[in-house]
Amino acid sequence: MTHTTTLARARGLDGTTLKLIALGLMLLDHIHYFFAFTGAVPGWFSMLGRLAAPLFLFCAVEGFVHTHSRPRYWLRLWAIAAPMGLLRFFMQYGGLFVRADGFYPQNGFLSNLVLLVPIWQGIDWLRQRRFARGAAAIVLPLAWPFVLIGLYGLARGDGGWLLETVVAAVGYSVLPCWNFIADGGLTYIVGGVLLYLFRRVRGAQLGVWAVWTFATEFVSVFLALRGSAGFALSQMFTIYYEWFSVAAVALMALYNGRRGAGCKRLFYWFYPAHISILYAVSFVLCA
Repeated sequence: MTHTTTLARARGLDGTTLKLIALGLMLLDHIHYFFAFTGAVPGWFSMLGRLAAPLFLFCAVEGFVHTHSRPRYWLRLWAIAAPMGLLRFFMQYGGLFVRADGFYPQNGFLSNLVLLVPIWQGIDWLRQRRFARGAAAIVLPLAWPFVLIGLYGLARGDGGWLLETVVAAVGYSVLPCWNFIADGGLTYIVGGVLLYLFRRVRGAQLGVWAVWTFATEFVSVFLALRGSAGFALSQMFTIYYEWFSVAAVALMALYNGRRGAGCKRLFYWFYPAHISILYAVSFVLCA
């Protein structure tokens, strides 16, 4: 029985394979994201791309659980997310390298993970009955936007434009705020918490995450739009297709619990590299 179970698990998808699939789907999504203005990229690129972020999140949970050093795991994520967040700040507030049509990339996916890692650690501390440390690790990342808003208000009230700029830049990079993240934010973070809380029971883990995602990406959107002029249910399959991410559970269910080849550097550096290249090309084409 044990031998049969081992073979069954080996036939599934290891972590590296899942991340490679997610990487390919993300690339399709971003090709559409950066070049939709040309009218030459089909919309199904982004429809398939809805599966990428959930798969990366699922793999991040497994990576966090099995990493040899959680502080280094977090630091690697932060070292890439912080400069990207700072660049986005300069684009948004300074107009630096903004495309001729006013478009600039708002990708902040890694910032979600920068916030989730301490929350996941906080959950473990609570399980170990280290309540003060655990509560702080969970509450501080979630409460930080409200603290920053207060500091931003004080900066504006004092008329100190430099302090105001620094406070805003911090929220995008050094200490990212979940309400500044365009591709993710609080809904995605809650999804990451659910994946972590139920990770020991795969069926419950995927079921709870799927229900949460469908409720927030389909049900809530449909209820908000159903009274709008010109809205039809069919648009939930053609325009408002963020909920397609629920389909990622099919691939998550195939995970066999094995790490695979790793390819750590590829997954860390492909994200900023491909965004930079795609945006640079789109910048030239849009000039």
